Amino acid sequence: MPGKYSLRILLLLALIFGTRLYSLAQTDPLERNLWYNEEKTAKIQIYKATDGKFYGKIVWLRVPNAEDGKPKVDKNNPDKNHVNDPLLGLVLLKGFKKDGEKGYEDGTIYDPKNGKTYSCKITNKGDLLDVRGYIGFSFIGRTTVWTKAD
Repeated sequence: MPGKYSLRILLLLALIFGTRLYSLAQTDPLERNLWYNEEKTAKIQIYKATDGKFYGKIVWLRVPNAEDGKPKVDKNNPDKNHVNDPLLGLVLLKGFKKDGEKGYEDGTIYDPKNGKTYSCKITNKGDLLDVRGYIGFSFIGRTTVWTKAD
């Protein structure tokens, strides 16, 4: 009888392990990691939303609180209704579509330091992301390099 139960446990473990591998194969490489911004002051989680596009939100801040001890807020937001929104949880990457194996385009990036939103494209380079924000044409812009945080 012990052999019968051992076989069941082995089959159950194989099923669980196989399901885990299948789910990893289905997620995009951007979603498998958290990413440090260039200054390493924030970690961003990138995820694929139900609309099939990629978004990224701040999930960690090196210094989460302002000098008054309260959570940092989006004080430079041009929309006065959002100047008190916390930076933790802020969605700063929006609407990216996958372009080939390593590219993501047609999205925007919001910079909470100045309250501006830029067109953006992302290139995945394994442990690095080239995040290029621009106005109008991508050759008129700036690239920052994000690193894998995990």
